[in-house]
Amino acid sequence: MGKVRLWDAPVRLFHWSVVVLFGALWWSGENGKIDLHKTIGLVMLGLVVFRVLWGFLGGSTARFGSFVKGPGAVLTHLKASREGRAPTVVGHNPLGGWSVMVLLGLLALQVGLGLIAQDTDAVASGPLNHFVSYDTGDAAGEAHEVVFNILLLFVALHVAAVLFYLFVKRDNLVHPMLSGRKAFTQAVEQPTFAPAWRFLLSVALAAAFAGWIALGAPFSLEQAKQAWQAPPPSAEESYM
Repeated sequence: MGKVRLWDAPVRLFHWSVVVLFGALWWSGENGKIDLHKTIGLVMLGLVVFRVLWGFLGGSTARFGSFVKGPGAVLTHLKASREGRAPTVVGHNPLGGWSVMVLLGLLALQVGLGLIAQDTDAVASGPLNHFVSYDTGDAAGEAHEVVFNILLLFVALHVAAVLFYLFVKRDNLVHPMLSGRKAFTQAVEQPTFAPAWRFLLSVALAAAFAGWIALGAPFSLEQAKQAWQAPPPSAEESYM
């Protein structure tokens, strides 16, 4: 009973970093700051990769295995919630767990489309655009905008759910994501947390992957060296 350490620092940093970067991506895209937009997109890529790794290497409340449940568990949770007898869950409940997975999936799709996308004039393109045809890059650019609107809808639903829990269920979900701790009125099982070396390993792998993608995903040291040393193409060169 009392306050329990619920969310570890990596989970909370990921959550709030996504909030900040999502707004920054929207602003940079709307204002034509393409280079900044691509840089932020690569940071978002690193975050998504990190969260996937942390879903296997992190503590008990961060691991996918603790909150990704089948349809039956989700339906049972919804029925119990309607009847006011939902059990106390330390971490994400079955529905919240799928909300996390949908968010990660949409973010991964959005970033992936941005990596191969190009604008209609083929002036600006993602770092992996050279792997696809002009038509594919053009279609990816259009889909990139569509998925962003879907993400906006998802964010709106997420905020609505947080407000519902706050004002209807009297359950503040924001404070634990800030402090890492949550008060429970009954005895619950204490979560376990991962050692620091797993966090450092996950960060290193995610950063290395994002850096590799930023170089155009070279498959040899020579290609990586050339990509690192090559100056960015001008708008005219990109168009040609």
